[in-house]
Order: sequence, then C-alpha cells, then structure tokens
Amino acid sequence: MLRRLYDWILHWAATPYGIWALFILAFCESSFFPIPPDPLLIALAISLPTKSFRFAFVCSIASVIGGMFGYFIGYELMDSIGRPILEFYNAMDRYEDIQTLYRNYDAWAVGIAGFTPIPYKVFTIAAGAFKIDLSVFILASAVSRSARFFIVAGLIYKFGEPIRSFIDRYFNVLSIAFIILLILGFVILKGVF
Repeated sequence: MLRRLYDWILHWAATPYGIWALFILAFCESSFFPIPPDPLLIALAISLPTKSFRFAFVCSIASVIGGMFGYFIGYELMDSIGRPILEFYNAMDRYEDIQTLYRNYDAWAVGIAGFTPIPYKVFTIAAGAFKIDLSVFILASAVSRSARFFIVAGLIYKFGEPIRSFIDRYFNVLSIAFIILLILGFVILKGVF
C-alpha cells in the first residue's frame, strides 16, 4: 500500500500540478502524512533543474506552515487528534522522551527532527503539546527544513540525475553530517555571543 502511495505521489511530477502537489504534500507530511516530500521534490527538480530552488522554496514554506498546523494540533487538539496521530506512528511510548528532548534542547530538537528522517510530524505535534515557544519552533523549523530541501535542490541543480541515487543511498550519512555542522554552528555562535 505504501509503495502504491509513493508511486502515486511521484506521478504528480509529470503533471502541470506538480508544484501544487509538492506544496500540499510538504504541508501534510509536517503534521500527519507518512510520505515525505523529498521524492516529489527530487522528481520535479530532475525534470526541471533550472527550477530546483523554486521547488525547494515552495517545499520549505509549505513544510513550515504544515509544522505550524502540527503545532496547533498538539497545542489545542492533543487528545482528540494529536494522540491518535502519535499512536499511528508508534510514538506515544516515546512521548516522555520527546518532552525531555524539548526541555533540554528546545530548538535543537526541532532542528534535528526537521532535517533528519525522524518523523517531523511527531515533533511538531509534541512541540504544541509541550507549549514550546512558537517563535523558536518556527525559526528552527524554517532553518532545518529549508536546509534539507535546498541541499537536495542544489545537488540536483549541480549534478542532475546521477545525484538522485547518491541521495537515496547516503541520505542518513548526509543527515548526520548536517547535524554535526549544525551543532558546530551553534557552538561557534554561542562562543561569539
């Protein structure tokens, strides 16, 4: 079933509605939907490499808005909608761990979840449920989600089709490298200020 859903999402790249499908997918994935927007972003960027950064921008904006919707779900509708979504992703048993992450690391937890394959929707809903500062949440989401999507777009713009298999094969390693760079950036900023 998931494979059919994945193939259905990819088919949108070959239609004139691809950019709208990307927006809707990125929005939904940030708050409840299981399929990430990356495959459609990659397919669109490969089909029109000169518009790669436009696709990444659309994906980033939609993802942050979708994350804010996930935040709202956790903030206002945790019992009626948030809990069933978290149960669907088997995240309720990790709920207390996520709360500890937010308590100890605040924006870091959002940033890491926004960039890595960790289900971002779990963190958006939890951020609302735990009443994380909304401005910190939005900033961390914007930075991490944009970094994720613009890196993909930039690689496709520069290298084209061969980069697709490279991204698929080494996505986890690339995510870890980005997290290390993100942490180093925060350490440097903290030392400067």
